[in-house]
Amino acid sequence: MLTLSILGFLAEGPLHASGLRERISGLSGHVRPVSDGALYPALNRLRDAGLVVRHDLPGRGATPRQTFDLTDSGHQELLRRLADPADVEITDRNSFMILLAFLGHLPEPASQLRVLKRRLDFYEKPASYFYDDGRPLRAAEMTDRFRRGMLSLAAVTKKSDMQWLREVIAELEEKLA
Repeated sequence: MLTLSILGFLAEGPLHASGLRERISGLSGHVRPVSDGALYPALNRLRDAGLVVRHDLPGRGATPRQTFDLTDSGHQELLRRLADPADVEITDRNSFMILLAFLGHLPEPASQLRVLKRRLDFYEKPASYFYDDGRPLRAAEMTDRFRRGMLSLAAVTKKSDMQWLREVIAELEEKLA
């Protein structure tokens, strides 16, 4: 998800690494701060792949300031990843939130619609954090109050997410009609 975050934020304009790190940390809710040890290798991989370009600008003293920007190939890769996200980017809540943060970069409402429908389809299948012989367990079946709490919170979140997904899907379908 670091790669998608980098591509997504750079699609909005060139950034210094510190600005990029700040935006990525904000997007992850400051739960997963991005270290230089993760950010710079990711930027270097993207540069080596021709997706990102680095510009050296005059800085304070002898040290140049580096800004990063997307190449045309980087922009195309962002659009490809947004239009056809990996399954984990649909099923994992944190990954989906990062995907959702940049979904507006997809220019075609039909592509946005396909992604949202995949998330809704995922939600409509029975699932749980806990299973008994392959059957998903519900909050009411939990004797452990903390596990029951996990499932109760997940159910409320799922219900709210599904309502929002249905509303936006309807808006996009109306736009395409």
